[in-house]
Amino acid sequence: MAEMRNFALRDAQGNEIGVFTGKSPRQAALKAANRGYTEIKLRERGTKKVHIFSGERVQVDKPAGAPAWMPDKIWKPKVKKEGIEKLD
Repeated sequence: MAEMRNFALRDAQGNEIGVFTGKSPRQAALKAANRGYTEIKLRERGTKKVHIFSGERVQVDKPAGAPAWMPDKIWKPKVKKEGIEKLD
């Protein structure tokens, strides 16, 4: 079973402004996109890799089997991987 990994969210200046956890970089990027970030750069903790994603969140209808308390429209995150950078 894959272990959880930590990814630090970086802003445009390279400052780490948050940490997202997931088994893959994409899972962590989806969490960041759901919070409203669009330019997502995640540095994997313990490595010098920076995973770069573009993200957005869109409003969609709730799924067919959703519980009654769920609103009719929900936010759904979408991300697209742009590449990987290596830090010096």
